[in-house]
Amino acid sequence: MALDIDGTLLKSNFKIDRSTKDAIDYVRKKGVYVTLATGRNFPSAKKIAKDLKLDCILITHNGALIASSIDEPLYENRISAEKVRNIVKVVEDYDAHVRLLHERYALGNQVQQKSQLVAKMTMGIGDPLFYPVTFTERLSNHLEEKPMSVPKIDIQFFNEEEKEEAYERLMEEFEEIDVTASTRCGFEIGPKGVSKASGLQFLGNHLGISLKEMVAVGDFTNDIEMIRQVGLGVAMGNAPESVQNAADWVTRSNDQHGVGYMVREVFRRQMKMQIEQPMEH
Repeated sequence: MALDIDGTLLKSNFKIDRSTKDAIDYVRKKGVYVTLATGRNFPSAKKIAKDLKLDCILITHNGALIASSIDEPLYENRISAEKVRNIVKVVEDYDAHVRLLHERYALGNQVQQKSQLVAKMTMGIGDPLFYPVTFTERLSNHLEEKPMSVPKIDIQFFNEEEKEEAYERLMEEFEEIDVTASTRCGFEIGPKGVSKASGLQFLGNHLGISLKEMVAVGDFTNDIEMIRQVGLGVAMGNAPESVQNAADWVTRSNDQHGVGYMVREVFRRQMKMQIEQPMEH
């Protein structure tokens, strides 16, 4: 079972409900391998896994870093330092907050706008105590002196039109990267062909678990591919329509214990049948 973190496991207040922890405990004790598939950085995902008593291989940075230990990744894929610098130069033409997400630390640009958006983004990206974040005035200058190759770049815009324009430019100027929407005004950049879905496929091969034996749960567009490819794809009740349409099953929202509800309905009542015959529910 692969679970997304933000908007899926975590409630809107960034906490995990007791009933969600109990549900995960239940399936784990039944012998189900439970992993997290997230856009978050590795230390942040590891902290949440620990909270859930999961000692597993994690799919982090949207599939660009798959590991149970930061020192011995099972799989890693990065955007080259030169490409990172060139992407940053394009984005600096816009009013945007950029985060370069290395697996051990993050580097961000200082933004003029003291908006709630940045505060929310900072919270959502992980706990600074577990993951140092440094801010610099002009990222591209910093990268000239200290090049950085990263598994993922997060960009948050303050204006939807600028986001669209930057997206067009990035797609036109750079091959070998994938740009996916993460929020209405933000997107994530990763190495081409790397996604939660490809990460899940890689991990399945490693563990000897086929895709049709998997359940994947998510709430945003970067979860669609993963939800479509597994035996039982589950969308959260708070997910946009496009995500719900891609799913075999829609559970309650993250604030209504959607993961716990799904586990009760699917695993407790008809665990065996549901995974073998996901379409006959």
